[in-house]
Amino acid sequence: MAESLGPRLYSCSNCRNRVSLHDDIISKCFQGRNGRAFLFSHAMNITLGPKEDRHLLSGLHTVADIYCADCHQVLGWKYERAYEVSQKYKEGKFILEKAKIVKED
Repeated sequence: MAESLGPRLYSCSNCRNRVSLHDDIISKCFQGRNGRAFLFSHAMNITLGPKEDRHLLSGLHTVADIYCADCHQVLGWKYERAYEVSQKYKEGKFILEKAKIVKED
């Protein structure tokens, strides 16, 4: 029986830089710019773009695009502020687009 040697990871689909842990997924039911996206509690090896207000499907949010720290591909965004009370749980969380990441087992 095969045993996992460590945590399951998600990596940048372009350069395989590790960007998040599978255990940090909050939800797989989000929509990104290019299709399905996952909401993560943490992300690593990323850089943040400037904050900007965006009208998303769930209302107005202040977000910052997140980029792979190695190849600089846009991976998704970080929720900096939610203006609607029902969306406050997203603040400080990360959207990673499924098309931009790969699961490493």
